[in-house]
Amino acid sequence: MKTELDHFRIGPYIGGDQEWFTDSWMKIGGCGAVTACDLCIYLAKHKGMRALYPFDPDEVTMEDYLAFGMRMRAFLTPRATGINRTSIFVDGLNAYLASCGVRPIRLQGVSGEETVQSAEQQIRGRIDRGFPVPYLMLMHRDRKLKDFMWHWFLLNGYDASGDALRVRAVSYGEQTWMDFPHLWQTGRRPKGGFVRIEPAGTQTD
Repeated sequence: MKTELDHFRIGPYIGGDQEWFTDSWMKIGGCGAVTACDLCIYLAKHKGMRALYPFDPDEVTMEDYLAFGMRMRAFLTPRATGINRTSIFVDGLNAYLASCGVRPIRLQGVSGEETVQSAEQQIRGRIDRGFPVPYLMLMHRDRKLKDFMWHWFLLNGYDASGDALRVRAVSYGEQTWMDFPHLWQTGRRPKGGFVRIEPAGTQTD
């Protein structure tokens, strides 16, 4: 069984890329803000939450995306230690939602110490409900994943047809399929975690 959420494109790119920004801090450490931007554009386009994106979510341009990223920067400001806790992301995105005059979603951080079975169940549950998952990976024993270390990105698809769950990560303007148990069981600390998204007013399962 394979489930993939539709992600917006900017020309040949899938979603945004922090390296597009001329602001040096956004270029180096803007992954949290970029992940929030991609999430808000998705919610505006596919969940009717138009207040979350000040431009046209059906035709995302590079100019509009960069302007939106610099607005989001004020709420998820890059810093020397990075946005290295899910609570920082949740607080920043909640502040952005409040600035839009709406709070259509509820956010909950999930620790990287959860079991892989619990993490898989929660991530599949979010994607099955049509919600991408903001994911934070800090340290990992596998140096092949170095571009995703100390980094925020979105999970917006999964493939459960094989022996191990595979997930689709969107970052740097492209998609990457990963073995989820390997991604989650980092073998290093600190680990990171992810953010559960629920429509406001729903009961958490």
